[in-house]
Amino acid sequence: MGDEANILLIEDNPGDVRLVEEAFRDGQINNRLHTVTDGRAALDFLHREDGYEDAPRPDVVLLDLNLPKVDGEDVLHEIKHHPELGHVPVIVLTGVDEQLIESRDLDHDADEDAVLEKPIDHGEFIDVVREFDEFRISIVRSHN
Repeated sequence: MGDEANILLIEDNPGDVRLVEEAFRDGQINNRLHTVTDGRAALDFLHREDGYEDAPRPDVVLLDLNLPKVDGEDVLHEIKHHPELGHVPVIVLTGVDEQLIESRDLDHDADEDAVLEKPIDHGEFIDVVREFDEFRISIVRSHN
């Protein structure tokens, strides 16, 4: 149980949520997947407010940029500028071309972040998440 990553999925499309859940199951990735469906709920989860007071700190965030209530770019900005979350890797899930994403100022310059274009390729998605999971586990082990 202690080696499970807490992964926060911020995605409003139920079909995409299902695809992510299937990819994790098929890839046999050890994790606890927490899902919120809009930007406001994401911020509440991250700040442990409004019903999310016991929420764990995520080890990895999977973030759709096109969200209701609070835009995904604002959520990304909040994560990267939060003193306790700035180090958390973010995998941006988007239907927008990756070059367009990189041309915007999304605070997306951290080495540990990635952009995956929708529709998500099952194998590529599993590989990227495993990479982050191994990175997180290696950090945990190096501190022991």
